[in-house]
Amino acid sequence: MADPSSYRPKPGQIPDSPGVYKFRDEHRRVIYVGKAKNLRQRLANYFQDLAALHPRTRTMVTTAASVEWTVVSTEVEALQLEYSWIKEFDPRFNVKYRDDKSYPYLAVTLDEEFPRVQVMRGAKKKGVRYFGPYGHAWAIRETVDLMLRVFPVRTCSAGVFRNAARTGRPCLLGYIGKCSAPCVGRVTPEEHRELADDFCDFMAGRTGTYIRRLEKDMMAAAEEMEYERAARLRDDVEALKRAMEKSAVVLADATDADLIAVAEDELEAAVQIFHVRGGRVRGQRGWVTDKVENVDTSGLVEHALQQLYGEETGDSVPKEVLVPALPEDPDAVSQWLAGRRGSQVSLRIPQRGDKKDLMATVQRNAQQALGLHKTKRASDLTTRSRALEEIAEALGLDTAPLRIECFDISHLQGDDVVASMVVFEDGLARKSEYRRFQIKGFEGQDDVRSMHEVIGRRFKRYLQEKERTGEWEETPAPTGPVPAPGADTTAPDTASDTTTAPDTAPEPDAEPREDDGRPKRFAYPPQLVVVDGGQPQVAAAKRALDELGIDDIAVCGLAKRLEEVWLPEDDDPVVLPRSSEGLYLLQRVRDEAHRFAITYQRAKRAKRIRSSPLDAVAGLGETRKQALIKHFGSVKKLKQATIDEICEVPGIGRRTAESVAVALASTAPAAPAVNTATGEIMEENDGGSTT
Repeated sequence: MADPSSYRPKPGQIPDSPGVYKFRDEHRRVIYVGKAKNLRQRLANYFQDLAALHPRTRTMVTTAASVEWTVVSTEVEALQLEYSWIKEFDPRFNVKYRDDKSYPYLAVTLDEEFPRVQVMRGAKKKGVRYFGPYGHAWAIRETVDLMLRVFPVRTCSAGVFRNAARTGRPCLLGYIGKCSAPCVGRVTPEEHRELADDFCDFMAGRTGTYIRRLEKDMMAAAEEMEYERAARLRDDVEALKRAMEKSAVVLADATDADLIAVAEDELEAAVQIFHVRGGRVRGQRGWVTDKVENVDTSGLVEHALQQLYGEETGDSVPKEVLVPALPEDPDAVSQWLAGRRGSQVSLRIPQRGDKKDLMATVQRNAQQALGLHKTKRASDLTTRSRALEEIAEALGLDTAPLRIECFDISHLQGDDVVASMVVFEDGLARKSEYRRFQIKGFEGQDDVRSMHEVIGRRFKRYLQEKERTGEWEETPAPTGPVPAPGADTTAPDTASDTTTAPDTAPEPDAEPREDDGRPKRFAYPPQLVVVDGGQPQVAAAKRALDELGIDDIAVCGLAKRLEEVWLPEDDDPVVLPRSSEGLYLLQRVRDEAHRFAITYQRAKRAKRIRSSPLDAVAGLGETRKQALIKHFGSVKKLKQATIDEICEVPGIGRRTAESVAVALASTAPAAPAVNTATGEIMEENDGGSTT
């Protein structure tokens, strides 16, 4: 590990002009490429205190052994040079979208004397016009089959073409009218190229011209009583319309645009692109990448634009590119795109209308792509086994932790403090075992104390189950009090997750059950307890287990900021490699616990916000509550009313009025509302409801 100060350039050596810089390791391999408007300011950010750097940036600068730079005249040149160097050196710390060479394209080889229409995969070639990408090759073949009725362009290979020219006989497509048979001289090279150009124009979205022309020719043939020709033209029009219907209209104004959406988490990002031509979705593609550098959404968008258009020119770059976030220097990127296209390119975020709605669809596709990628990765048995082995090795466990329980605390500024417990067995979530807790031992915000309480309550229940079933011979002597068997140690709604159904129904007798057949609560002990937090939370969890006399369950914590694994009584964390499947599994467990906890906390907060002091009045239904509020205008005015005034509300008797008055008198006065912009204390609106 290198010390960045050992190769830090002197401030006066670094120019303050635009440029591109490279970090190299001790073997002179380029490990990172970046660009900057001001090289001096940007490079200075890498040579600050290591503790202040992002973990990924810190890893990069400590891996590097030297830095060098190249000065350019404009930000656009810097963007182009950065892309070229990333392609050339393939730096390990740069975001690189996994290539989508498996996507098939509809290609027209305009660089040949007789252009050919075909399905192509792999890297794009010069002189070839591409359309797509398509999800499946059969979709291209169906489209081409319809199009060849009107544009009978050559589709055969070079060998078939030469053989037909040698024998003087065309292939079957030539006989049935789906090829103009340039191989035997039925059309000249110029006529065949014109057909190919018309084919490309139609595929590029200029459809109306050809359909109107065919319809005009069809009507003229009918008027001249050339009914067979009119019928062929009618079938041609229908074929083109069917080809158009294969891509739905999404933008009514026949817009040519590419829409790019990004879905990301701490480790990975998925990019989805919809290619819209003539208002129709002509192609879709997607990438998934590891976030090996410290990059936000705007940076991911910029990398996607570089990969998408770095080798494109002309109409392959659309007039409009819609993105979820603008790059750091949108003007430079727009100029670069305009240079690739040869005319102005609009780069913007859609704000309203059909384009914003379509962007939401692309975003959903990106989220699904990321979720599918993670599901495939998590469901692979070999990968899960390796992840569990890596965790066991890193934490010094005797066996792989086949059952992992993770706990997280959630609250909003100390209110509605709750906790979650999620369970992973064999590396997969077991949602039927999830549990929720309300923190009942104290009021206020204290994550460490909350963690201690939740761990204690969970494993007290485990000891009760073990004692009740006679699974131990001698009773341990815990230092903390153990409730009597059957005592309620969790909140009423901690029995199960009522909002998340299990992935699959449990098999009969697949788990220990109560006498009435219901699954036991907290019956299984985990091999590993994971807490969301650092050293304090880990110490609290370990202390709770020690107080119960449990010493055969491992404990660790995963700190979100630096993704470090903390063990009890260790001053230094365990740092797993970023590519470790074990770290990936721990992060999934931690993130799932966080999701489950915050969902529960939000539900409780929403329920509390919707509550009213009138809820405490026995026998007062929703209809009479609304009648009271409507009569007085607000709870504040109702609270100031006398019992006789309350009795004036239709349906409210004196006994009910007395109950309402007592309930409102026992409530604490609400804190005054404050305008956060001015600091002014705002009076309650007498006409509004405070419920």
